[in-house]
Amino acid sequence: MSRVAVVGAGVAGLAVAGLLAREGHDVIVYEKNSRIGGRAGTIEREGFRFDSGPSWYLMPEVFDHFFAMMGTSTAEQLDLTLLDPGYRVFQAPTADGHPSPAITVPSGRAEVSRLFESREPGAAKALDAYLDSAHDARVMAERYFLYNPFTRLRGLMTPEVLRALPRLFTLLGTRLQSFAARRFRDPVIRQLLGYPAVFLGTDPRTAPAMYHLMSALDLDEGVSYPQGGFWRVVERIAELAEGAGARIVLDADVTAISTGTRSGETTVTGVEWRDGDGSTHRADADIVVSGADLHHTETALLPPHLRTYPESWWQRRTSGPGAVLVMLGIRGSLPELPHHSLFFTDDWDANFDAIFGDHPSVPSPASTYVCRPSATDDTVAPDGHENLFVLVPIPADTELGGGGSDGSGSARIEQTADAAIDQIARWAGIPDLRDRIVVRETKGPADFRDDYNSWRGGMLGPAHILSQSAMFRAQNASRRVSGLYYAGATTAPGVGVPMCLISAEIVLKRIRGDRSSGPLDATTTAASTNGAV
Repeated sequence: MSRVAVVGAGVAGLAVAGLLAREGHDVIVYEKNSRIGGRAGTIEREGFRFDSGPSWYLMPEVFDHFFAMMGTSTAEQLDLTLLDPGYRVFQAPTADGHPSPAITVPSGRAEVSRLFESREPGAAKALDAYLDSAHDARVMAERYFLYNPFTRLRGLMTPEVLRALPRLFTLLGTRLQSFAARRFRDPVIRQLLGYPAVFLGTDPRTAPAMYHLMSALDLDEGVSYPQGGFWRVVERIAELAEGAGARIVLDADVTAISTGTRSGETTVTGVEWRDGDGSTHRADADIVVSGADLHHTETALLPPHLRTYPESWWQRRTSGPGAVLVMLGIRGSLPELPHHSLFFTDDWDANFDAIFGDHPSVPSPASTYVCRPSATDDTVAPDGHENLFVLVPIPADTELGGGGSDGSGSARIEQTADAAIDQIARWAGIPDLRDRIVVRETKGPADFRDDYNSWRGGMLGPAHILSQSAMFRAQNASRRVSGLYYAGATTAPGVGVPMCLISAEIVLKRIRGDRSSGPLDATTTAASTNGAV
């Protein structure tokens, strides 16, 4: 089998390493940082353990399928807790300064239907139709689009897809925000149905309505939490990869992808990398898979004449948002906040104009996401304390700076963090929140650039607008270098941990020459792999 060099030990890099090692390949992963995980990172300090990246466990069937591909199961690898309530929505205080009543979103369709009906008569029936449509769209996406390497487009010409074409064109040609607005009048309901676009790195006013499938995940299936946080998910993926035979080298910064010519074709020959002491190395490889940011891979690791996606291509792309991440250790309890909270501004359009508009700026106030994992997991904070993760979407702009410990970050980042803390305190009715902070860590766009080589310092990757989705997104193999493949959030199928796992499977398909559109048969794969081993 082949020698494989994987660039980056993020979720996608670890997943592709595990799948290829299990296939029998000789796999080495090179990670520039001193820890694995990439954007799904962790920070430990003074008894607190913060997830510094993903925190919503969605699309459980994708995790189930990946673990099955690795010869195990989610139940064996993770301890999942279903959250109830799923999350809570906070709004701006009333005119007299008192907190507005929070809206608690329960777990399960029946309870969510009752909530919607209480806010808008007739909304329960409309929600059933909306979620049925979302479920159908999700099934169609998983069966024909998400796992598809798009190496044979006639694979989409199935009777099921052909019958669905009129509806697919409608979903692709309609924007998510207007799709929800046609069905619901209540502004909070509209926000609940539009906000998942942020998880896709885009504005609900520009995201295709096809992405209403996201609502089938949190409002229908519910939201779970892996005990130990997403860092536990990363650990399990890495342990499975190493168990299959992959090796992971930390503090190994890949500086170039080496190429040669064979039978008139440009092919990969290996990678060049620099260790923590600054010494340079070369590793031979028959296959290179880059799980690093695609912009960095193409523009920094390859010479101009071998770039499938040169700088001129990126200048025509739309980035997803940047972020200010604020990780707080809080003294005392915070019963006002459930595990997940969303703080929605009244002027929805102004918020997204600030992030994605022609004149970007940090929104003020900002629609903000808050996670309190200590509500569910007693291992993430010392006794008598709480763990808070705050995410403020902002423009992807490295000039805004980076974060630091205890207020030592760039001025603009720390000002945004201060504003978010004060907003949470006012809107959720926790007036002494700032006084109870015992640990504070922040990150900004410059950190995403420095730590993850992120294009424009974005937290996710290219936005999921129509022209950057599915077959229109950067694909998973170089068109100029044979044996060079791409995985991760900046390639197909897109952003998020589930998508990174799927991208790893697409790379496996590409290497096998498999042109199928749906998930591989995990049972057959496991059986054939075990036989080979």
